[in-house]
Amino acid sequence: MPIRTNRGRAAVYRRLWGWPLRSPRHLAASIIIFVVLVVALGVIIPKVLDRKPSTPTAGGPSTSQQGTQVGQLPASGASLPTKEPAPSISASAAPPQADAQLVAELWAENWIKPPPDDDVNKWLTQLRPYTTEEFLAQMATIDPKNVPDKITQKVTPKKSFTSSADFEVGTDLGKVVITLVKAPDGKWRVNSYTKAG
Repeated sequence: MPIRTNRGRAAVYRRLWGWPLRSPRHLAASIIIFVVLVVALGVIIPKVLDRKPSTPTAGGPSTSQQGTQVGQLPASGASLPTKEPAPSISASAAPPQADAQLVAELWAENWIKPPPDDDVNKWLTQLRPYTTEEFLAQMATIDPKNVPDKITQKVTPKKSFTSSADFEVGTDLGKVVITLVKAPDGKWRVNSYTKAG
């Protein structure tokens, strides 16, 4: 078995890594040296990187040789990047579909006819075939006594898209806009209603 001595590469490494832990003074000096190195690198590296000439990429717009700082406008001739507009829903506008209007009419008729005992569960059961599950959960909080008693104006299309449609219906408590969405199975369902403004 070889005898270990303080000579050799491993011993030098042990002494170097062990030096900061020998005393609090050594530890403080090590921390100060480390902080100075990090700050120096933080100052030197950006300066070195800024000296490299910027070359425009093929097909890309040419930029000025001097970079701009945050809050500084680019030199004249350079355009600011613009945010791409969100896709418009009107791009998928479509004429109102007959089956969507039929669902809106059936929903409106069942909506204004709560059961005689104002049982919410019975009322929701008669609305279930025409309503999304998410909206049924919201409607469970509505008291059927507060819904209109009769329809005064037939259901008419207001806005129509490929996957949603708005229909307006007149009631004895005012006009209501019914919003339908196309479910994954291709059938139209009522997803919300609001008072027409």
